[in-house]
Parts: sequence; C-alpha cells; structure tokens
Amino acid sequence: MIVKKEFPILEYDTEKVAKINPENLFPEKFSADKMIITFFPEAINKLLEEKQIEVYCHIGGENPFDVYNFADAPDVLLILGQVGCPACAGNLDALQAGGLKKVMFCGGGGVLDRTIKVGQLLLVDGAIRDEGFSYHYVEPSRYIYTDKKITDKLAASLEAKKVPYLRGLCWTTDAMLRETPERVELRKQEGAKVVEMEQAGCIAVAQCRGFDYGALIYGGDDVASEQWDSRGWNTRQGIRYNLILLCKELVQEI
Repeated sequence: MIVKKEFPILEYDTEKVAKINPENLFPEKFSADKMIITFFPEAINKLLEEKQIEVYCHIGGENPFDVYNFADAPDVLLILGQVGCPACAGNLDALQAGGLKKVMFCGGGGVLDRTIKVGQLLLVDGAIRDEGFSYHYVEPSRYIYTDKKITDKLAASLEAKKVPYLRGLCWTTDAMLRETPERVELRKQEGAKVVEMEQAGCIAVAQCRGFDYGALIYGGDDVASEQWDSRGWNTRQGIRYNLILLCKELVQEI
C-alpha cells in the first residue's frame, strides 16, 4: 500500500511485488551463498594474478561486471561494486535472488573527523539517509541501522583477531560534489564518522530482502578540514588487499 505524501520520495510502498523483480533477472541460484562487495580493482587484479580467485560468471548488460569466487572458499563470491546506491545496492538486490544469505561490504569513505587515520576501519552501525534509493525499500526515517546481532558478531570477530576498529554511523549521500562545509558539520554533529555513497541503500536492501549484511569502511580522504585532502587514500594497496581477505574470513563467521 502506498500513502500519498507532499514529496514523492516519502511515498513508501509496502507492496513487495514490482513490475520487474530480482527473480526475473536471476531465476537460477548460485552455488555459493556468501558475497563480498569491494571497491578495490587493483586488489582484485592481484588476487587474480595470484590465482586466489577466478571468474565464477559474467553479468552482462549495459554495465557488465564479473563475479569471482575464492579458490580456497568456493562458497564466497566477490564483486567490484559500482558507485552510488542505485548501482551498488541495485545490483545487490538483483544478485541476492541468486540465493545470497550473507554479504560483507568493504570500501573507503571520507573522514568527518581528521583524527581518523588513513586505513583506520569503521564497522558500520548504520547510516544517515541523505540519498534517495533506500526510501523505496524501507519506510522513511533519518537513520537506518544494521542488524545489531550481526554487527556485534563482526565486532567480536575483529577483537578476537586483534584488528583495531572504530564503530559508528556513516553519512550516505548521492552528491559527492555537494558536501558543503555546513552539511559536513551537521552530519558530524549527528554522529557520522565517514561520508560515502552506498551504505543506506545496501542496508535497506538487506532489511527488505532478509539476508545478513555487514560493512567495513576504511578512513580515506579528509573532508573535515578547511581544505579537502585526498591523503592518497586510493593508493593504499596493502590496506585494500588485506581488507578483502579479512572480509573473506568475516563473511564466513557471521
């Protein structure tokens, strides 16, 4: 059921069946039920060179991409995510129809606190919904949260592995070039530690479709200072490679 509102984005529809459904796109099931979404193409290339992963299948269309799986963990798939909720979370909704039960996300985000070092990990508790995609999956709210039981399991696993991490909220935006100083400060006051472009949508898809989801985001560029500083965040190849391997362990433990 849909309720008429002043603004279309607030008109959440409780109806689960759409004109095109995930099952229409993926009528057959994967042989694996776990997946990692990453944004580190150079790390994927290295894993391919080392024969740690291989192509599982190819997804065609206007924005084609490969799905990989791990040689030593064939039940874990790996994809290179696409930027923004409609692309990344939209693909996730389609792919979950293949039988996914557990998903880990690993990417980078702009820090809203300059004391967060490059490479420091944030275990995502939830997101400020400053985007549009998630409102089609979960009723309107200012925040959306990960499943606390799953996030607690991930926290316990990180602690057992002695991996240092922060835990908290991120700010999901559709507009990277509209992160104005006042908006940055407001989101920081609301509790967000990083800004990124996918979490609200991915969390909403997981809630709507009913699978386990967790996310780790590493501290990247600095958007908290007076001048933007890239801090060379996208050249930290060791961090990015190791984060994928960490997520391979984590997705098998949640």
